[in-house]
Amino acid sequence: MGGCYPQSDGQALERHPQLAFDLLSRRSKDREKYGKRLPPGQKVVEDWPVLSHGGTPQIDLSTWRLRISGAVERGVEFSWDQLQALPSAIVTCDIHCVTSWSRMDNQFEGVLFQELLNHFQPLPSAKQVMLHCYGGYTTNIPLSDLMQENVLLAYKHAGEELTPSHGWPLRLVVPHLYFWKSAKWVRRLDFIEREEPGFWESYGYHIRGDPWKEERYS
Repeated sequence: MGGCYPQSDGQALERHPQLAFDLLSRRSKDREKYGKRLPPGQKVVEDWPVLSHGGTPQIDLSTWRLRISGAVERGVEFSWDQLQALPSAIVTCDIHCVTSWSRMDNQFEGVLFQELLNHFQPLPSAKQVMLHCYGGYTTNIPLSDLMQENVLLAYKHAGEELTPSHGWPLRLVVPHLYFWKSAKWVRRLDFIEREEPGFWESYGYHIRGDPWKEERYS
């Protein structure tokens, strides 16, 4: 999945008042340091937690493909070598997990979504994209969100290949949405004409997931 999923620690904080105090104090310090960069209810972490639905898939690059399908003029696919041949970009961004952690100043390298659009044409009726991933995970994203200039399909983090647990060989990075939208192990982008829920959205999580609006649940 995208790297994190909703869960509540409210009961644990009720049982441990000191933990609640420490958490609030930490969030206050984070807010002083990062200001508006930090969405409401988030705390900053230094490590990069691994959260996934299911196990890490085994992927063979010799047979790996990124497929573009659905409401496009012509479906296309990219082999790994073809994807690597596309112009690359580096994006430095903060990431925000719906479980309330944020990791600041991440450096991702890959292919910008806007660059990918140079190789196919969505139909005017295309409104959303459903991400399909190895392992069966899906998530929906409005096409307008994917069109933001810092959205990319990443294969490197901090100058190194992504690790399998963080989405190697390819993951989406959408910095302005909760990180479950930044799907790991991407294999297909299906352009669709109406809003449809992906995996977590089908279980009641927010259809869009804007951290600054705390769109955690529907």
